[in-house]
Amino acid sequence: MTRSFLGWPAFPEAAEREVGNRQLRENVRRATHTIRGKRAVLAAERPDWEALRDTAAAIKDQVLSHLEEYLLQVEEKVTAAGGTVHWARDAAEANRIVTDLVRATGETEIVKVKSMLTEEIGLDAALEAAGINARETDLAATIVQLGDDLPSHVVVPALHRNRSEIRDIFVREMGRHGRPAPEGLTDDPAELAEAARLHLREKFLGAKVAVSGANFLVAETGTLVVVESEGNGRMCLTLADTLISVVGIEKTVPRWQDLEVFLQLLARNATGERMAPYTSTWTGTTDGDGPAAFHLVLVDNGRTRALADPVGRQALRCIRCGACMNICPVYERTGGHAYGSVYPGPIGAILNPLLKGLDDPQTASLPYASTLCGACNDVCPVRIRFTDVLLDLRAQVADGGQHPVERAALGAVGSVMAHQAAWKAAVKGIGVVGPLLLPRKIRLPGPLGGWTDSRALPDIPRESFRGWWKRTEGATE
Repeated sequence: MTRSFLGWPAFPEAAEREVGNRQLRENVRRATHTIRGKRAVLAAERPDWEALRDTAAAIKDQVLSHLEEYLLQVEEKVTAAGGTVHWARDAAEANRIVTDLVRATGETEIVKVKSMLTEEIGLDAALEAAGINARETDLAATIVQLGDDLPSHVVVPALHRNRSEIRDIFVREMGRHGRPAPEGLTDDPAELAEAARLHLREKFLGAKVAVSGANFLVAETGTLVVVESEGNGRMCLTLADTLISVVGIEKTVPRWQDLEVFLQLLARNATGERMAPYTSTWTGTTDGDGPAAFHLVLVDNGRTRALADPVGRQALRCIRCGACMNICPVYERTGGHAYGSVYPGPIGAILNPLLKGLDDPQTASLPYASTLCGACNDVCPVRIRFTDVLLDLRAQVADGGQHPVERAALGAVGSVMAHQAAWKAAVKGIGVVGPLLLPRKIRLPGPLGGWTDSRALPDIPRESFRGWWKRTEGATE
């Protein structure tokens, strides 16, 4: 049975387990530091880098403000080009549509282009339940699938694995799903890539149905765009008889010309390259060239919920570059699995609660999976203000009663601060008794113990700042 994040524990519990894995921490640190170093060099060479970020954010905001109009335009253009458009409100509906489309072809094995959305909705598991074997063709996604693993990064899903682990997975699992790994396979990257190429080639040549996602969807022409590094996407998109593309409604951009902005940003942020090796575009069907049947499944699955959030809607600008993960000190130490979703790191900490709601402990814990250092704000190519969204989501969690102790404590402090006389008395009182009675290291009882276990109280001054200012400057309070 295909693994999923269903039933994953809350972030603190999952993170505690993951940070104990020294090999994982080393794998993640090496990979993220390499990518972000290359990104920094390529961003610095562009004098218009900040202007590109501004433009990308503005284009995305324009789309989100008129999303219904652009989606109707997409449907019109795709239909006119010979494709068929399907609308899916949630994961269950999207999975049912895709499953029915594959069944109609009579095929029982399909190939896939790496897609975060199909992971989000659990498409592989739904197809498996229907007796359909979906084989990933992206190298990293193949590693994850063969290892019965889960993705840990939006660009490099197997980032948590090192070369030796990948070699062991290939030797152990490839023969069970097709062409086995070559005899004497080592962990040399070139040998591993060649083993994957030979294993996947028979999948490409034999598959009649392919499933893809899309990085962008151009409303002006009904064109879909996939950006990738290996050519596996090109093989899937051109060799199959039937192509089914499953795309989130937020992936829309208004015009073909807008791609020149996003394609310059995406490769630099995602892999530290000036341009992705493969950028494939397709519009409907063309007689004698490529798939004979094309289906576009437009998926909501919580996106309109996020769109209704005045602060959080900016998360829908995301182009899935992974830059926020590569810079995040929390992600570097926990890896991606601790977030309990195909979307980890800072974007996962805001996107998952926005898509799913804050009604369960797992999603309610994610806005706290951050130090609020703001590094993600600085690197995001579409200028998502992660810290603003995180703080707003934390407020929603507190208002919803997910953290009753914290809510009660802050409520008590707020009541005192709302009355000037009470606040003055409290400040003066703590200045008198605090230095005498409170040790530097204390442990508060119950749930508050988790807060004090990792913090030491600062020295409490005997005199408040207001008191000092009044005494030294003669100011009145």
